[in-house]
Amino acid sequence: MSATDVETVGLTNAEVAERVADGRSNAFSQQSSRSVSSIIRANVLTLFNGIIATCFLVLLLLGRWQDALFGISAIANTVIGSVQEFRAKAALDKLALLHAPHARVRRDGAVTEVAVGDVVLDDRLVLRAGDQVPADARVAASARLQLDESMLTGESDAVDKAPGDDVLSGSVVIAGEGEAIVVRAGADSFANKLASEAKKFSLVSSELRSSIDKVLRVVAWIVGPIALLVFNAQMYVFGGWEQAIESGDWRQAAVNTIAAIVAMIPLGLVLMTSITFAVGAVKLARQQVLVQELAAVEGLARVDLICLDKTGTLTEGSIVFDAEHPLGTAADDVAGDPAGWRRVLAWYGGEPDANATARCLAEPYDDVPAVAPVARIPFSSARKWSAVAFAPGAAGAAGTDVAGSWVLGGPEMVFPDNRLAGESRELASSGLRTLVLARSAEPLDESAESLPAGLEPVALLTFRERIRPDAAETLAYFAEQGVDVRIISGDNPATVAAIARSVGLDAEGGFDARQLPEDPAELAAVLAQHLVFGRVTPDQKKAIVIALKQAGHTVAMTGDGVNDALAIKEADIGIAMESGSAATKAVARIVLLDGRFSHLPRVVAEGRQVIANIERVSMLFLTKTVWATGLALLFGVFVLAFPFLPRQLSVVDGLTIGIPAFFLALMPNARRYVPGFLRRSLSFAIPAGIVVALAVFFYSWAATQAGIGEDELRTGSTLLLTIIGLWVLIVLSRPIDGWKILIIGSMMVGLILVYSVPLATEFLVFVDPSLVTATLVLLVSAVSIGAIEVIRFVHRRYVRRTAQFDPSTTP
Repeated sequence: MSATDVETVGLTNAEVAERVADGRSNAFSQQSSRSVSSIIRANVLTLFNGIIATCFLVLLLLGRWQDALFGISAIANTVIGSVQEFRAKAALDKLALLHAPHARVRRDGAVTEVAVGDVVLDDRLVLRAGDQVPADARVAASARLQLDESMLTGESDAVDKAPGDDVLSGSVVIAGEGEAIVVRAGADSFANKLASEAKKFSLVSSELRSSIDKVLRVVAWIVGPIALLVFNAQMYVFGGWEQAIESGDWRQAAVNTIAAIVAMIPLGLVLMTSITFAVGAVKLARQQVLVQELAAVEGLARVDLICLDKTGTLTEGSIVFDAEHPLGTAADDVAGDPAGWRRVLAWYGGEPDANATARCLAEPYDDVPAVAPVARIPFSSARKWSAVAFAPGAAGAAGTDVAGSWVLGGPEMVFPDNRLAGESRELASSGLRTLVLARSAEPLDESAESLPAGLEPVALLTFRERIRPDAAETLAYFAEQGVDVRIISGDNPATVAAIARSVGLDAEGGFDARQLPEDPAELAAVLAQHLVFGRVTPDQKKAIVIALKQAGHTVAMTGDGVNDALAIKEADIGIAMESGSAATKAVARIVLLDGRFSHLPRVVAEGRQVIANIERVSMLFLTKTVWATGLALLFGVFVLAFPFLPRQLSVVDGLTIGIPAFFLALMPNARRYVPGFLRRSLSFAIPAGIVVALAVFFYSWAATQAGIGEDELRTGSTLLLTIIGLWVLIVLSRPIDGWKILIIGSMMVGLILVYSVPLATEFLVFVDPSLVTATLVLLVSAVSIGAIEVIRFVHRRYVRRTAQFDPSTTP
């Protein structure tokens, strides 16, 4: 079949079948963002889960289930991590840019409806108002065909399509009709390519998570050699390998080794971080903020630059009438009546086919002429004007004469001689969209679609985009917090700059993105010099975010259109409006369910609370990791019996670290974010952990030299660790007030019960300490507490110095 035949009758059924067989159809099955099995493997089959599971099984095989309490936290970590990623996967898998259930095609000369997936290459699409274009195509015939491509390109104006023009999949027909030949379908179409790229799985960047991962990697490298060292030492404590195996004491050696290994792993810190993120997400959900990935709660608090799309974020995406500006005598007296031109505007506003701008005239001008026009030319985005003519003598309800030809459009298009350049330029510079209403006594030529002769300007009309009421306040908040702003939009740079000024940004003018360099370094330099960018394509938005990240910024990106999806996906924190496209909401980390910008400061505050509190409790957990590693090394090198059972460490760990850390992590904390979380935490945890390890080691050595028995040795070691652990908790909780008094007091009561209730002491194998043990514990505790106080004093000074002497940054 020739190209001419295709243009008249479309494809035949045989040709359609041939293309379907060759895979040239619009059928497109996107791969899931991440498989269920891969998520389970990532969260279950980890090195630390393997270590914990092995230790757990060994204890069960040895009949020591009482010492396997640590398995609970490992299971909780796995469940929380898996649920978090399942939620992210579910959001991404819902991503779909094409929602039209059917497409209209011409085949064998007849128009028929087929499923979107059944459209094939070279199909002739029949497009009518309200249709969504199912595949990329080239216009073959157009009867005033207009498409809305704003969700794809960011350009808010409707686009006229003439024969030969391309139409993109995902765009919507808003006026006219036409036919187009499919040139790209399935995976090659614009919408599906965009969706495929947006669906690539990634986790939000999290300093807390990455810092904890660094600690876990270090522990992973050393846990194996230390386990062998400790086990070897414990075997020699029981008389050597041969004797320990013959006597069965190797079982206790294994239990001692497991106690040392499990104490080294900060499983509670991982769990506490996940719980804190989850609680923060729940709190934000109550305020209509949906957090689609838990770490995003932290992320926005770290952002130092936020990129905003104009439409749907700064503005509500709608046009409203601003004011009328009558021009000279033509406006004062049209055919003897000064109100005639306002009646014409009322007709424009009430016309069924009026575009969004003209519809704004319906409210201020409601006195519509009582007679129908004799001729009209619809609006076209190419010529940027529309026209209507009323017959001579036609009168409205009040007898006003509206006879003549009337043109409404862009001043520079209606009057190419630029006679209105001064007035219109002044209005446009304030960010207002400007139209002119002009009148001529000459007839309107509908067939030629040309301007009538003798046009005289009657009035300039200004329109403005509806600014979100909370935009200025929110941007002022970010300015106070030292967060830079960049406006990137597909609209005219001058218009975007004016809107930016209206919400308080110091933007003299907009930069035309068509002049942006492609080199990332050069692009970053331009981005550093300008605040507002217009005519930005979706790929450029993504490139801008990448360049800013490479320049060292932590970037947030907001938007609502498909054209924002790639940039939102690439940003450290993507923020979407509920009114936005499905694609944008699916890839965003945060969705503002009621579209209110004013929620962002609350998200920042919640993120700061998470970061500050996790930093506080991380010092508790990391101190434990340091002293546990130190004890394993000391008792392994000096071949001493490890002075704890796993169950003893689990209970003391829970009462001095785990339970209080949970409450401390959820308390209000407005400390501003300062980079270097891990460095600050370790600057306290390492020296404090060394003090604790040396204290327990010295006590154990002294008690052994004094001939104290095994159960009493363990009781004294646990009591010493309890006292020092409580003091570390007190030091890191300061100032002690309000709920902290109740929390720390409750932990003290719990520890007293542990050491005094018979059922607990029997389970934990505690015995009454002798005078020697009590004296050693008190002396070593006193020295250790003094050392901890000195370490905390030095640590606070160090943190203040590295945070530029801002006391509010001290954890």
